[in-house]
Amino acid sequence: MVEFEKRKKVYTHLNIAPLIDVVFLLLIFFMLSSHFISQPGIKISLPYASTTKLHPEENIIISITKDNTLYLNDKLVNLNNLLDQLSARIKESKGKAVIIKADEKIDLGLAVKVMDIAKQANAKDLVISTRKDAK
Repeated sequence: MVEFEKRKKVYTHLNIAPLIDVVFLLLIFFMLSSHFISQPGIKISLPYASTTKLHPEENIIISITKDNTLYLNDKLVNLNNLLDQLSARIKESKGKAVIIKADEKIDLGLAVKVMDIAKQANAKDLVISTRKDAK
């Protein structure tokens, strides 16, 4: 009588416990590191208005912060060079509106000067940006 050898069974078992540990460590790392990323931008508290309309963001934007700092499309400018830079942007954009985003605590005289400069630069449309009144 001939005895046959039994075939040895190979057990393939994947232990996923270390993999789960690594995934949780990565999750904690990304959650903590995303908290420390500062969002760039210009801090402006827009005034409220009950009659507001949405305008596309591709227009030319002049931002005035509460410390009377001027930005032309996120680029720092001053009153002396605003006319030249704004005129160049208006010529490039071919008739896009100029949107003024001014903080509600700025001096009204500065806002009037900026509007006057925008009109001198041949801006066709001049829009003052506001927030929707929360009623």
